[in-house]
Amino acid sequence: MVTGASSGIGAATARALAAAGFHVVMGARRVARLEQLAEEIGGTAVELDVTDAASVAAFVERVPECHVLVNNAGGAKGVAPVTAADEADWRWMWETNVLGTLRLTKSLLPKLVASGNGHVVTVTSVAALETYDNGSGYTSAKHAQAALHRTLRGEHLGEPVRFTEVAPGLVETEFSEVRFSGDTERAAAVYRGLTPLTAEDVADVISFAVTRPAHVDLDQIVLKPRDQASATRAHRES
Repeated sequence: MVTGASSGIGAATARALAAAGFHVVMGARRVARLEQLAEEIGGTAVELDVTDAASVAAFVERVPECHVLVNNAGGAKGVAPVTAADEADWRWMWETNVLGTLRLTKSLLPKLVASGNGHVVTVTSVAALETYDNGSGYTSAKHAQAALHRTLRGEHLGEPVRFTEVAPGLVETEFSEVRFSGDTERAAAVYRGLTPLTAEDVADVISFAVTRPAHVDLDQIVLKPRDQASATRAHRES
């Protein structure tokens, strides 16, 4: 099961997992996109809004068993300093990144454990490892999402389920367009002068992690473009 599968890392992950032999159940709000992808890879498209508990319950109800859950739905809104924070933006980021991950993981863990070899992959960010100016809404949400995920490793120790956190740096997807409210020029500037990761790069890592032998748990994977040293430091060609 892959959340946020209508575009970007989610869509690329659905393709990669289907190529690895999984039947992929994809969830997102943009159902038309999901249905096209489901037809392409032989998967199943189900409408899902991770901020809505009823939508999550209906999504989980559609799946009798689950071996892999990829918590990918999330995102950022705005670049305001704390003194100008927009509570609506913060609420959306926490609902999507943190509570969305909680809802899906809590609901599916019994099925993942029952599978005999379950795997939870949570896509966080380098923003879960660092903080940076004007990004406190997103970094705080990603830190909380990562803390939730990492706690599961201890709570389910000894059970047949693995937990992998994937923390990407700069990935060129719709992420920045959402953050900048559809300003494509501003979004493009984020990646200008360097070669960012692609959604497929991240999907390859996720597919690799979930296809390791059952005793191998790739606990935390941080991946960045070669030109990126940290959340705030990158080399750009002029």
